[in-house]
Amino acid sequence: MLPWRRLIRPLAVLTLAAAALVAPASAAQAATAPSSGWNNWSCKPSAAHPRPVVLVHGTFGNSVDNWLGLAPYLVHRGYCVYSLDYGQLPGVPLFNGLGPIGKSAGQLDVFVDKVLASTGAAKTDIIGHSQGGMMPHYYLKFLGGADKVNALVGLAPDNHGTTLLGLTQLLPFFPGAEDLISSATPGLADQIAGSPFITKLNAGGDTVPGVKYTVIATKYDEVVTPYQSQFLDGPNVRNVVLQDLCLLDLSEHVAIGLTDRIAWHEALNALDPAHAERTTCASVFD
Repeated sequence: MLPWRRLIRPLAVLTLAAAALVAPASAAQAATAPSSGWNNWSCKPSAAHPRPVVLVHGTFGNSVDNWLGLAPYLVHRGYCVYSLDYGQLPGVPLFNGLGPIGKSAGQLDVFVDKVLASTGAAKTDIIGHSQGGMMPHYYLKFLGGADKVNALVGLAPDNHGTTLLGLTQLLPFFPGAEDLISSATPGLADQIAGSPFITKLNAGGDTVPGVKYTVIATKYDEVVTPYQSQFLDGPNVRNVVLQDLCLLDLSEHVAIGLTDRIAWHEALNALDPAHAERTTCASVFD
């Protein structure tokens, strides 16, 4: 790598991170935020934002830590926002998203029904990170979710599984490794590119009618690889690469969901395309 590029990358990260920390919410935004933040079951959607937003964490994540940035960002802009825990395994209290993904999709089904009943909305929008951007596809295709969801936004979703930088291709060389992963952490096994779950999920096409899809990826993703495998094919699909919006954005797999305001701004556009504003490096100040 050229010396100037070695300097540019850390400088860009520092610049964007600092801007994200100091960017203030406007007085109008602050006025719309419920005092209890997200998972406020008394929240009622406004005419401007008629659909509640359900946030779906990734593997090893949870309903709080994954969304300490994005949830307030959406609440401050007038959305009713909710998040759930899913994919729990017996005896593993701290890490979620490890159970069979089909079963996790059933948990999402129950949670969406709860959100719709509480808010009185006809449909919800979903934003998910990593597995949380992929797992809802199962809900949409096989559990009737398409009738209850307007839009699905995936932040670095492993829609077609992952090779994990090629490491998954080494599993056959370690006898018993695949069986161990499948039995101990089925949610991980389901996410391997070419797994029976991924094959079933994408059979017959990536999308279902009536749902709008947005994929927001980073070319620096080191977990869902190759990053292009995140993209969807079908009508009502928009595939976005962060670096096409802001060349200085160097977020990798984790940061795109936790701290990246450029990704959040693009997700906001997906929730309300009629009032979308162009996402650029300056969006970090919004």
